[in-house]
Amino acid sequence: MTPEALAKQLKSETPPVIIDVRSGFEYKSGHIPGALHLPTSTLIFNRRQLPRDKQILLVITCEHGPRALLAKSVIGAFGYRNCELLEGHMHAYRRKSLPLEK
Repeated sequence: MTPEALAKQLKSETPPVIIDVRSGFEYKSGHIPGALHLPTSTLIFNRRQLPRDKQILLVITCEHGPRALLAKSVIGAFGYRNCELLEGHMHAYRRKSLPLEK
């Protein structure tokens, strides 16, 4: 999903759930509004923070991609099948000057 498409979907009646798997420092420096912070390193232990509805669209992001790809595999193993990676990840999202929360 492109950053622009995500920004548009976040304003819809059924927005996707954003999963930000970066470190705490990275997350606190600016994240997509409403994103859940679930660092890849602790995802297995914090899976109760994932939505109960395993059909909901999840958009997973990190800074450049590798951690998000790993997280997508882990989340898929939990039974979530509607997962997408944010194209270009947070690096691309910031370059587009889209809204951030701190």
